[in-house]
Amino acid sequence: MKRAIFMIMLVFAAAIISGCSKEPTPEERFSQYVKLWNEQKFEEMYEFLSEKAKDSITKEEFVNRYNKIYQDLEIDQLKVSYKQSEEEKEYEENAELPFSAKMASAAGPIEFDHTATLVKEEREDNTNWFIDWNTTYIFPELGDGDKISFKNVQAERGSILDRAGNGLAINGTAVQVGVVPGQMGDKKDETIAKLAELLDMTEEQINKAMNAGWVKPDLFVPLKKVSKTDKALHEKLFALDGVTNQMVGAREYPYGEALSHLLGYIGPVTADDLEKLEGKGYMSTDLIGRRGLEQVLEEQLKGENGVRISIAKEDGTVKTLAEKPVKNGEDVQLTIDVVAQQQLYDQLKGKAGMASAINPETGETLALVSAPGFDPNEMTLGISQNKRKMLEEDPLQPFLNRFKLTYAPGSVIKPITAAIGLENDKLKLDTAFDINEKQWQKDASWGNYKVTRYSDVKGSINLEKALVYSDNIYFARAALGMGTDTFTAGLKKFGFEDQPEYLYPIEPSQIGKIDNEIRLADSAYGQGQVEMNVLHLATAYSPLVNKGNMVKPILKQDEEKSQVWQEGLITPEHAAALNGMLTKVISDPNGTAHNGRIANYHLAGKTGTAEIKQKQGEKGRELGWFVAYNPNSSDMIVAMMIEDSGSKDVVTRVKQFYEMRLDSGL
Repeated sequence: MKRAIFMIMLVFAAAIISGCSKEPTPEERFSQYVKLWNEQKFEEMYEFLSEKAKDSITKEEFVNRYNKIYQDLEIDQLKVSYKQSEEEKEYEENAELPFSAKMASAAGPIEFDHTATLVKEEREDNTNWFIDWNTTYIFPELGDGDKISFKNVQAERGSILDRAGNGLAINGTAVQVGVVPGQMGDKKDETIAKLAELLDMTEEQINKAMNAGWVKPDLFVPLKKVSKTDKALHEKLFALDGVTNQMVGAREYPYGEALSHLLGYIGPVTADDLEKLEGKGYMSTDLIGRRGLEQVLEEQLKGENGVRISIAKEDGTVKTLAEKPVKNGEDVQLTIDVVAQQQLYDQLKGKAGMASAINPETGETLALVSAPGFDPNEMTLGISQNKRKMLEEDPLQPFLNRFKLTYAPGSVIKPITAAIGLENDKLKLDTAFDINEKQWQKDASWGNYKVTRYSDVKGSINLEKALVYSDNIYFARAALGMGTDTFTAGLKKFGFEDQPEYLYPIEPSQIGKIDNEIRLADSAYGQGQVEMNVLHLATAYSPLVNKGNMVKPILKQDEEKSQVWQEGLITPEHAAALNGMLTKVISDPNGTAHNGRIANYHLAGKTGTAEIKQKQGEKGRELGWFVAYNPNSSDMIVAMMIEDSGSKDVVTRVKQFYEMRLDSGL
């Protein structure tokens, strides 16, 4: 009996041992391999390869090849699937197991079905199944001598157009200046020295380019791109032996400095850009918006590069694995009138200043100017360090975009102050103050501080005279009569501290602190801490010619026009009265803008001179302002400011702008 029990236990143990030493099936082995593949553990995958496969590729080559292909093609969401058969199969030396693979790539999804071959091999006294790997496991079409091609198809950048369809930023051409070394003759060193001077490069930079490994005597060596319009430079360059050129594609800004701050420019993508924009389709060879609307509209203008992933086979045929079609950037049409833009910029040449022009009925921005500007073509083609330094050190600050900033408006705010008082019944059209002194203060509580008048007209000063003569004391007293709350609420209704959505980021006009009577008085005539941007200033005059409504400014042609930013800021009666008064600012011989009078043309406006100084009594910097419009026509309001200038100079320049428009029939 005991012997029988012993024999049974022996048989059972043998069965257990037999079960424990059972060989893995090819299905089990391949399932393990697929798991590692999905996890992209290529080093561990290599250990599953057959001896034959290992003879064809080293572990380092295997791992590097998978890593490089997956990284270069931006392989993601990898899913390799193998489903074991429910029926048990017996395999002798080979096993054929079907599988499928899906993955995302830079060119879109890639999917394939394939069959894995496993072979039985004995290693270190153990028999197991190994994958008889070859390059078709990466992609079935990939033969051993084939190459994977990754082609980036550059999207065409969208153009920026003005209201009439004129190209403001377009895809054009530039001149690629270079040399053919074998044609430079005996005076090679002299030519290089002259080239360095003309191209603002160093001789070392030129020699380095000419000594590159690929250079041959008869090959063109590119040095620098220059604008195709700089004919004087071309003449000097191409008179040199061996210096020649090729036309290359480039972003062009046909109107140069006049639109430089509005449009900005494009430049090469940097390593930092690529890191920040990872996953957004940028390549190291791309260009990207660097300033202005080129930067603001980058996503819309850029488009999407096309990508084609294919296999170039040894026999010359090509098999496409995945392809994402190129999507060119969109054109953007602005409301800008490029003629008005250029004319206003021309009026500001040699000065530091800014200007805006809007259609007060539709809200369309017709011009938005900052002066001086810079050459965006030069910036895009590659400005030299010397030229950049010169611009950065220029006292007129050509890189400073003034129209996006706010400044003390001076007396151009007075019609707004008047409108606030009139609409709150704190001021009447016939309200007058007896003013007989050049300086005034409310009482002794103001200490040494006094409000100073521009003119010295004595007697009863009403609203009309106050505007015509630009009387600071009148408006200071009017604001004190309104009180801080009424005046501040009125400014907010006129859009202060509430810049609406606008295509170009502009700082909103600010009220600042009005925490005492002096600041309230000063703010009423545009001093204190109140500041305005030049676009808002032009817009704030729109209720005078737009049925009392302040229009919302727009910059894109496809935006809804005639949107109301603020409704009913002034009654028709008050608007008509103010228009008459502001007409006299120009038509009256004593008006502060009389030098802006144009014969047989109805023009209204308001001057302003803001002083920027630390304390009263000091001589500070002056900002000269002028706003002008035709009260009988609601097609344009112009606002201009010039730094370090009185308003008389600004009035003259705005007058010349209107005369140019009239002479050309615009």
